[in-house]
Amino acid sequence: MTSTVLATPLLKPHDFADDAWVVAPRLIGASLLIDGVGGRIVEVEAYDRNDPAAHSYRGPTPSNQAMFGPPGRAYVYRSYGIHLCLNIVCREAGHGAGVLIRAIEPEFGIDIMRQRRGMDVLRQLCAGPGRVGQALGISLNMNGHTVDHAPFALHAAPSPVDIVQGPRIGISKAVERPWRFGLAGSRFLSRPFKAS
Repeated sequence: MTSTVLATPLLKPHDFADDAWVVAPRLIGASLLIDGVGGRIVEVEAYDRNDPAAHSYRGPTPSNQAMFGPPGRAYVYRSYGIHLCLNIVCREAGHGAGVLIRAIEPEFGIDIMRQRRGMDVLRQLCAGPGRVGQALGISLNMNGHTVDHAPFALHAAPSPVDIVQGPRIGISKAVERPWRFGLAGSRFLSRPFKAS
């Protein structure tokens, strides 16, 4: 499939060299495509090696090695033995940090997403990290792949956006860290943010 051409520049590995909680809000409004299928990122979560909820917390293993960099690479893991989830690695090689893509607003290749997900409801296609993985055709073969080369295309947000922030969800450790970020007012979030 040919990739969709967007006007904004592609993000490069150096764009992910900061702490994950610094990079994460910058990704809100950016466009993520895999082989031309995808849309605008509307929800992410940050994880860091000193974070008990992070896969990198206990150090490198064969399954989490990609999370230790270098920055700007995909870290793909299987959640609950079923869903494939996509993170983008942050910080320098060896650190162990990343940003989980939790939800996107479907814009390109919607029919393909509907076929992969076996459903028609647009709002539900990519509302959650496992749904993003399925809709975009994420595979374990993409683990460690740089996100500035095919099949990935990750374009910067065209303009500043309003961002909401709050605690991460679906975890049992370090739940107090406000490292979940979303596009204010988006109906494509995996779960609404609590009003502050």
